[in-house]
Amino acid sequence: MNRTTYIFMDFDGVTHPWGEVEDFRCLPLIEAVIREFEEARIVISSDWRMLFSLQKLVARFSEDIRPRVAGVTPHMLPKLGSELHGLRERESMLWLAQHEPDVAAAAWCAIDDAPGNWLSRSRLILTDFKRGFTEEDAGALSRMLTSLRDGVPTLEKPRSSFRWAS
Repeated sequence: MNRTTYIFMDFDGVTHPWGEVEDFRCLPLIEAVIREFEEARIVISSDWRMLFSLQKLVARFSEDIRPRVAGVTPHMLPKLGSELHGLRERESMLWLAQHEPDVAAAAWCAIDDAPGNWLSRSRLILTDFKRGFTEEDAGALSRMLTSLRDGVPTLEKPRSSFRWAS
């Protein structure tokens, strides 16, 4: 069994084009990639986590993928506008700190349509918000998960300008 790999996942602009019908039309393609990686677990980092219960969010996924949703990231309130840059990554690293003994060694990546949410760009599958997750993104996610499985050390470590909450 490979070590757990966490995928921090946004919804709007990823599972469906942003501003269109919230039909999760791209989710089956994401799930198809995840099925190839038994060690992959999903952590919902989308703002939807503040609107809906975990149970309702998990219900969006296929029945076989639901047990692989590990939770949602905590919501951090920035004190300054400048703290918005990289906020989603900081929330994700806080979640990792609560679930993994060594955050720096943890295997993780993110799928998001907003690059400003993530400072560790080498771990980001950046989708086009007008299209959502595409076949090209599926290939990139597959390569990313393969690299994380193989322990390829080319990925930068998460940058952090905050203290881990205890």
